[in-house]
Amino acid sequence: MVTAPALSASGPDCCRLRHKVFNSMGQVSFRRSASDGMPMLAMFLGEREVLVSLRSLQREFGIADESEDGRMLGKIVEALDFVNALQIGDRLPAEVLTGDASWEPDPVYARIAAARLRMQLVHWVNGRTSDALLELTEETLQQIEDDPALRHQVQHGVGRAAEVLGLPDAEALLADLGDLARELGYIESLRDRLLRRVQRMAAKVERLDRVRRSDSARAETVTQIARLTAIALKQMAERFGDLDAQTTDVIAALRDSESLRTFIRSNRDWLYRSQRAWAPLLIEWDDVDTAQEEGLGGLLTRTYQFLAPRFMPVTEWLMATRQRRKPVPKGQRMVW
Repeated sequence: MVTAPALSASGPDCCRLRHKVFNSMGQVSFRRSASDGMPMLAMFLGEREVLVSLRSLQREFGIADESEDGRMLGKIVEALDFVNALQIGDRLPAEVLTGDASWEPDPVYARIAAARLRMQLVHWVNGRTSDALLELTEETLQQIEDDPALRHQVQHGVGRAAEVLGLPDAEALLADLGDLARELGYIESLRDRLLRRVQRMAAKVERLDRVRRSDSARAETVTQIARLTAIALKQMAERFGDLDAQTTDVIAALRDSESLRTFIRSNRDWLYRSQRAWAPLLIEWDDVDTAQEEGLGGLLTRTYQFLAPRFMPVTEWLMATRQRRKPVPKGQRMVW
C-alpha cells in the first residue's frame, strides 16, 4: 500500500486554522473528552488546562461549517477517531486524506488473507463452498503453504480465474489477489485485536457469573456486563460476517474490486475506531486473574461504565441516567 509523502506544516493536508481565536491562545491541541467523547479544544489558562467544545467555539465565533476553517474543523473531528490528539501544524491521518490506513498490521495477517483467497479459488474451481475457510489461523496457514497438492490446485484455480476475468495472464490475477489480501490483512488483524479479545473477556465474565452468584450486589453487575458484552459481540460478529460474505465469491470480489475496497475500508475504519475505544479496557481484562479479588471490583465498575452508554438499549439507558441525575446548583454551569 502506497503511503502519501509527508507535507510541510503549511500544506493543505495539515491541521491549520486561520481564525485568530486559534492562533492567539498559545499552544492548543484537539482531542476527545474522556467523559463523553466530544471533540474539544484544550488550552492552558495559567497553569490550568481548559477544555472547550469545538461546536461551541464554532457558534461563539461564527465559524460556518462551509467556511475554510469550518471544513478543517470537520476534518479534525474525523481525525480524532484515528489519533489521540492533534496540534496546529500536525499532519492529518491517512484515513482522512487518502482513505489509506495510518497504521500497519503484522504481515502475517495479509498472508492469512491471501491464503484464504487462494483457497476460495480452489473451492470455486472445484464447485464447493468456502465456509470452513473462515477459521484460518497462523498455524493452519503454514500447513496450507507446505502442502504441494494444494499448491497445484491453487495454480490451476489462478489460471482458470484469469481466463474467466479476461486478464492477460496468471501474474495479473495474482497481483489483484495481492492487492485484495493487503486490504483484508487489516480486517484479519482487527479480528484478533478486537473480536477475539472481546470474546476472551466475555469468557472471563461468564466464569465470574457462575462463581459469584452468592454475592448479590456484584452478581447483578456481572450479569449486566455479560448481557451488554453479548450485544457488543453480536454487532462485531455481524460486521466481520458481512466482510467475510463479500469475499466468499472470490470471482465476484475480483470483478468488482474497487467498490469492494471502499466497503472494506469503511468497515476497517469502523472496527479500528472500536478497537481504539476498547483497547484500555481489554488490556486490563487480558491481564486480570478472575480468581483474585484485588482490583476486580474496580475493573467491573469501569467495564459497566464503558458498556452501558454504548450498548444498553436507549430506553433503559435513559431511565438509568434519570435515576442518577442530580440538579446542578446555580453558578456551576459554564456556557459558551
